[in-house]
Amino acid sequence: MKRLTRLLHAIAFLSLLLITVSGSGQVAPGGQSGAGQPLSWDQVKARFEAANPALKADALGVDELKAAETTAFLRPNPQFTFSTDGTQLTPNHGVWQPLRGTQYQSNLSYLYEREHKRQLRLETAKDATQVAQSTHEDVERNLIFELRSAFIQTLEAKAIVKLAQADLDYYDKIIDISQNRFKSGDIAQIDLDRIELQRVQYESELQTALVNLRTSKIQLLQLMNDRSPVEQFDVDGAFDFSSELKQLEEFRQIALDSRPDLRAAVEQIEQSRAAHKLAEANGSTDPTLSGWWTHNPSFNNPNDVDTLGLSVNIPLRIFDRNQGEKKRTQIDIDRSQQLSESTRSQVFGDVDSAYAQVQSNVTLLKPYKSKYLDQSTRVRDTVTFSYQRGGASLTDFLNAQSEYRTVQLAYLQLIGAYLTAASQLNLAVGREVIP
Repeated sequence: MKRLTRLLHAIAFLSLLLITVSGSGQVAPGGQSGAGQPLSWDQVKARFEAANPALKADALGVDELKAAETTAFLRPNPQFTFSTDGTQLTPNHGVWQPLRGTQYQSNLSYLYEREHKRQLRLETAKDATQVAQSTHEDVERNLIFELRSAFIQTLEAKAIVKLAQADLDYYDKIIDISQNRFKSGDIAQIDLDRIELQRVQYESELQTALVNLRTSKIQLLQLMNDRSPVEQFDVDGAFDFSSELKQLEEFRQIALDSRPDLRAAVEQIEQSRAAHKLAEANGSTDPTLSGWWTHNPSFNNPNDVDTLGLSVNIPLRIFDRNQGEKKRTQIDIDRSQQLSESTRSQVFGDVDSAYAQVQSNVTLLKPYKSKYLDQSTRVRDTVTFSYQRGGASLTDFLNAQSEYRTVQLAYLQLIGAYLTAASQLNLAVGREVIP
């Protein structure tokens, strides 16, 4: 009888293993059963770039500066003046002639800008636009990192939900087998109670994982400015790591060529130099050229009724020669150069730190993938099989289950940490170097 019972237990356990293997590719409960097609990273990024209000608002700031280029290159408007004087209000032979003898004068003047002020204003405005464009790209770079982090968190949460559901399903099969053993008298009531009570932990882990998944999706939808229901939204992507990594110097060079904040710092130097040239030019004198026509019928000379005149108005810049702006813009050049060096050092620091974090995660993940995952599965299955045959204690069985969950969960969390570190390296470099 005992031999038959053990044979039935062995058959049940093998059935459990087959169910676990066949169900490993199924969608975990709590996934979006009513969801549409899951979005890839490229699709999420495209929707973000098209709809994120913070990114669009910053882009409009660049457009404003482009419009300012038009204003900077405008010529001064000419000035036109028309005046009358000398109106005589006396009757002539009984006829009232109020406008007889009135003097009319029109004046046209124009400020002539010297020292290429207009061209220098345009150059300064264009430099400001370039700095704003690079700064906008840096804003986008940081927002893309935030988006990528939310995307990775969603993938990690999905993987943990799948693991928690698989653990719960596996444990439910163990409970079924244990109840059969209890009915056949192989285990005591206390052992069955302890096994059934342990299910609470699996349920709690699954519910926590589901809440984390929902929270991650909400954050992702917020960044995308998407009002879709969470239940109808899902993402998909590779949740794994690559052990191949370029040399640090390659990443440093890519960062020097790609980082928009470093490019903005270099462009700021050029803008400061252009502003200094404009300040020097604004210290020069701009004459105002004027011409006028006068009609004055009150002159005794009949040939002197209409007259023309020209004048040149030259300000004497004895005290104000724009000395303050010249000095300020010269200091701003030195300031921009120092900020550029600081940004360059920050780039190297960011790349080195992110690179070290990626290396550390890869070092930790390699033994997990090559050894620890298989070992934890093998220990769990062996101890479970032995427990079902009466060769292992209940404590050994529960410990094996706990160790399996710990190792599997740690691996998923390490994958998430690796992908986040890779995203951090992409942020530090300025473009995507690790997919």
